Amino acid sequence: MDINHWQQRLAELCEAHTVPGASLAILVDGEIHECATGVLHRGTGVEATADSLFQIGSITKLYTATLIMQLVAEGALDLDAPVVTVLPEFAVADPVATKTVTPRHLLTHTSGIDGDFFRDTGRGDDCVAAYVAACADLGQNHPPGVTMSYCNSGFTVLGRIIEVLTGQVWDDALRERLLDPLGAHDTMTLAEDVLRFRSALGHLGEPGDEPVPAPLWGLARSAGPAGTINATAADVVRFAKLHLDGGRAPDGTVILPAEQVAAMHRPLVQLPASQAHRMCWGLGWIVYDWPGGPVIGHDGATVGQKAFLRVVPGAGVAAALLTNGGVPAEVSQRLFTELLAEHAGVVVPDFAPPAEPPVVDVSRYVGSYVREGYDVEVTERDGVLNLRGESIGELAEINAVTNAVLVPVEEGLFAARRNEHEPWVPVVFYTLPDGSPYLHFSMRAAPKS
Repeated sequence: MDINHWQQRLAELCEAHTVPGASLAILVDGEIHECATGVLHRGTGVEATADSLFQIGSITKLYTATLIMQLVAEGALDLDAPVVTVLPEFAVADPVATKTVTPRHLLTHTSGIDGDFFRDTGRGDDCVAAYVAACADLGQNHPPGVTMSYCNSGFTVLGRIIEVLTGQVWDDALRERLLDPLGAHDTMTLAEDVLRFRSALGHLGEPGDEPVPAPLWGLARSAGPAGTINATAADVVRFAKLHLDGGRAPDGTVILPAEQVAAMHRPLVQLPASQAHRMCWGLGWIVYDWPGGPVIGHDGATVGQKAFLRVVPGAGVAAALLTNGGVPAEVSQRLFTELLAEHAGVVVPDFAPPAEPPVVDVSRYVGSYVREGYDVEVTERDGVLNLRGESIGELAEINAVTNAVLVPVEEGLFAARRNEHEPWVPVVFYTLPDGSPYLHFSMRAAPKS
């Protein structure tokens, strides 16, 4: 492992894709190697270092899922029993979903509950309980179990299950049951604790433009179990090593039985047009179907910060990339392509439309697709589809409107990006078993309205 080489590549890629600052940690042959580049805040010019904390966003969900599986191993929780058996107060707008949604649905993002609900319920220790109470009016994107739609709300509900079964707030259960045994002392969940460290601020702006400091630091505490961990890249890799080592801490203590670790890594739910996504969902983890794999991992995004984790169990390799703006998806794609090929023999696929796109009938896809927190309008002009996506609610002032041309890949599958600075992402038009038309975009399912 030549960490100086990866330090140079990290700096080159971040400069090329306007990423203000980044930190990278790589686990190879049982050792963690670290590097960083750029600045934590363009307004202050504070240097990004390997011991800087970044927001890891939804990679937090892997930590929450690991705590849930601890409770399963202890016999305190049944993944297939309805959530209401543990949380009698749990309710959403649909009475059938209220009675039937299980922790397994929540871990695999198949509950159908509208997921981009970011209600701020305060800074108190009761914020997660108050958030769950506020879910009572949440509607369904789809019936439970029939498709996959990424659901932040579900992981806050899982966090409340952890609180009820452990008798601790989620932050304390995370510290006592997971972070301290791992030696992850540079991992924090509360802003007042992050202040003791060098920490990154997110930056916003259109792809290709110079990013500017974000007006907000992070998400509300109530989103904790779904996405509020701050950590060094090395601490994220320490967490990944737990899953590589069969659930054992560095001192040999069993934090999670190997049987439960294996269950978390098993692919359970396919995404629509899985040949484009090349991934399935396990219990919390994403399982990537890449040549040389399998590979497990997760991404995370908060206010102007994005994080990426990839783990190759067969090679004992893990890599965490933490960033604070620009176009980090391009940095992660290029960096992981090189890194995983060299150290794990894995080929990272690159999704893009064909040089000569096929001719398809696009008229059937025109329309509005609406889910909690996001509206998508698909229009057609001269035989070309255009997608306009707009956040509503709590994130409307932070997230930019997405405008993208949809390039056909095959019938029902299109490639989209806002401009040439961003990587292509799949957009899928499909139907549920009952024939209902749906759009799958950014891993979310939205019904046609």
